[in-house]
Amino acid sequence: MGTEKQGLVEQFNLRSRLRFDIDGGNIWLDESRMLLLHAQAMGALRSELFRSLGVERARGLLVRMGFVSGQQDADLARKLFGNGEPYDVFRLGPELHAFEGLVRARIRDAKLDWEKGSFVGDVTWENSWEAESHIREFGVGDDPVCWSLIGYASGYVTRFFNRFVVFRETHCVGKGDEQCVLVGKPAEDWDNADGYLDYFRPGNIEGELAELREELARLRASLGGACRRDDLIGNSPAFEAAFDLVRKAAGSTINVLLLGETGVGKEVFARWLHAHSDRADKPFIAINCAAIPHDLIEAELFGVQKGAYTGAQQSRAGRFERADGGTLFLDEVGDLSPAAQVKLLRVLQSGEVERLGDDQTRKVNVRLVAATNVNLPQAIRQGSFRADLYYRLATYPVAIPPLRDRRSDIPLLAQALLGKYEAVYHKKLQGITDRAIRALVDYPWPGNVRELENVIERGVLLAPPGGRLEEQHLFAGAESVVPAGVELDTGGHLCDARESSHNKLCEALLKEGFNLEAHEARLIELAVQQAKGNLTHAARALGITRRQLAYRLKQNTAAAE
Repeated sequence: MGTEKQGLVEQFNLRSRLRFDIDGGNIWLDESRMLLLHAQAMGALRSELFRSLGVERARGLLVRMGFVSGQQDADLARKLFGNGEPYDVFRLGPELHAFEGLVRARIRDAKLDWEKGSFVGDVTWENSWEAESHIREFGVGDDPVCWSLIGYASGYVTRFFNRFVVFRETHCVGKGDEQCVLVGKPAEDWDNADGYLDYFRPGNIEGELAELREELARLRASLGGACRRDDLIGNSPAFEAAFDLVRKAAGSTINVLLLGETGVGKEVFARWLHAHSDRADKPFIAINCAAIPHDLIEAELFGVQKGAYTGAQQSRAGRFERADGGTLFLDEVGDLSPAAQVKLLRVLQSGEVERLGDDQTRKVNVRLVAATNVNLPQAIRQGSFRADLYYRLATYPVAIPPLRDRRSDIPLLAQALLGKYEAVYHKKLQGITDRAIRALVDYPWPGNVRELENVIERGVLLAPPGGRLEEQHLFAGAESVVPAGVELDTGGHLCDARESSHNKLCEALLKEGFNLEAHEARLIELAVQQAKGNLTHAARALGITRRQLAYRLKQNTAAAE
């Protein structure tokens, strides 16, 4: 928790207002009864609303539910009005949102008129539970998704100022943006041409019409032969860009070169390309060029005639002949020997293969899909790869993004892999915990999808039958896979890296003979210097009110005299 946030929470003593009555089965935040619910259960309910009510009606219901919640928290904040400055009390809304585990909000810019009761400004969100839940259920889409959180912000500010103020997301993690950003202003200042304000009014019948339109769109898509994804799983912008290129090439005979790091799933893309081509009923033959010794690769690719060399007891067709009429997938093509590169180029130019030890040529009709994680232009400059072969292979290059560039796809991939390995190990699990999903999303994945698959398989093996896949099952015995932003404490548990560094700093200060009054005075002095004498800005940096800062400055001055 940051200094500013901690200051407000402490200033208004929020923790003391949160009470757990275990015997009575109640949780109270001041006078409001609260519910401690699983985010995944709320996500399932939210998903069911979209599926049963349609998009428009579900959005309206979520907005109005959040609106009521925001009003409740505004009532609590207004009760505390006499205990602090108006702006600090107003900022309790974002703090309560984080206090309740919904989202971390920061007021980026705000124009407040306390007399007129007016608010115009924008806010950024981090760790939106609703965006995470939506991506987990539906993947990344084209529209903002944090509907209940928008309702909360609108309800809070509306009740606080006694004026109908409406927020709207301009950027959203749920549609592939870096962070969620929302803008708020009085309702009358919004253009309601698209019916956005109708979400805040009960009895929105637009949902029924939207549901009919969606059903019609689904029917049209099925009649039009919508392209199936099969084993290709993803909804992120980076994935969609790669998939769109592969989809457009599927119906042609063009040679495709798949580029990307090890483990990104190049062979899965190649198999999809073959399965959705006119050659789907013909063979798909794959060969890893890096896994076969250089002196044997030519025999594997082009075949061998009986007696061609010692040990060649019989004639054998190569991969080109076996793939005749279908697709040949050359993985790690960048590792081919110079001699094999020459023969491969000749086959691509002539459409004919010649077995080792044979003087007869055989015509082949093969669609070639190659893949490599080698930087081929650089290999050409270094003289290890032929430029003319590169231009033959790279007729249609497609870059497959690494997993770290498509993090929103990780929950979708994890769920699919969970189902795969449940069947392999004959074990039924109840899903993946939210903490485990967060750890998966935060981890950098140097081994890409292949590493994710290994992690999920290990997790399924370690998880108890009927249980859920937890973080400890995924990363058991592997300290190196601790997600970015967290680290291991001395007890071997995951902790926030910033909190850990703060603890280490405090420990170091205490060892040096800590003087609390001297360090506090120095911090206040630095804050005022950095704020160039502006006490309001300095107070915000310290997480206290301007009144509190002025009082402490007065005390420090008196002590110095």
